[in-house]
Amino acid sequence: QVQLVGSGGGLVQPGGSLRLSCTASGSISRINTMGWYRQAPGNQRDLVATITPGGTTNYADSVKGRFTISRDNGKNMVYLQMYSLKPEDTGVYYCNYVDEVNNRNYWGQGTQVTVSS
Repeated sequence: QVQLVGSGGGLVQPGGSLRLSCTASGSISRINTMGWYRQAPGNQRDLVATITPGGTTNYADSVKGRFTISRDNGKNMVYLQMYSLKPEDTGVYYCNYVDEVNNRNYWGQGTQVTVSS
């Protein structure tokens, strides 16, 4: 089992910045992809960004150029730096961990991001 604890959400004005963090603990696989997904009220959970252990990243088109995902493999942490936030970025952001060796998928508890003036 892998446990994920995310933090860093909050209320920010349009154009502002936030940084989300997530720590993975437990049975950490040597091959895993970590990432962030978000879910707005009434919507499905959508990809924001993912990153492999080697640093290969993938972003949703809506956040390219504004968000940066990074990870610290030694600390089993993943980060999401968000700039130029828009009201449509509002939602619950979930940390995700995919164990590529055992084909298992884990989710954090979610952290609320609200972009509003």
